[in-house]
Amino acid sequence: MAKPPAKLDAIALLKADHRKVEDLFEKFEAAKSASAKQALTQEICTELCIHTMIEEEIFYPACKGAVEEDQMDEAYVEHDGAKVLIAELLAGSPDDDYYDAKMKVLSEEIKHHVKEEERPGDGVFSQARDAELDMNALGDRMAVRKEQLLAKFKAEGLPPPTTRTFKGHKLKQGEAVEAKAAA
Repeated sequence: MAKPPAKLDAIALLKADHRKVEDLFEKFEAAKSASAKQALTQEICTELCIHTMIEEEIFYPACKGAVEEDQMDEAYVEHDGAKVLIAELLAGSPDDDYYDAKMKVLSEEIKHHVKEEERPGDGVFSQARDAELDMNALGDRMAVRKEQLLAKFKAEGLPPPTTRTFKGHKLKQGEAVEAKAAA
């Protein structure tokens, strides 16, 4: 009989997600075939969607009042910026112009976000721990939600990302700069 997975507190669970996605970004950079890139994109986007959802639904609300408001505001905006790139990547294919560049920028955005969350002393996680939030209870709730979301997404596919801070401005698609310069 398989033993149940070890229980993680909220921060350990989120850090494990961070390490997994960092590894997936490295695999994407090394990937050569379009099919490998497509599969890795799907996995990266799934992991990031689930991660942002459990943070926004459970962890961030628990941090309200315990973590500096400016840092929490930035975290939400960083999530929304990533969600725009996730939507672009999911709607595209490795043969598209800028596909690899979008993945690279997503990777860089996530590295920045992780650094701010994990920064010793005054990062989001340090502030949350210093506030003595019940990390075990949060971790349990987040693990359950993560499993629910994973099962739902396997059955139904990924939903379009929901932004919380962006207003959904209508953007106009223009030509690449070099196309204009050649005209």
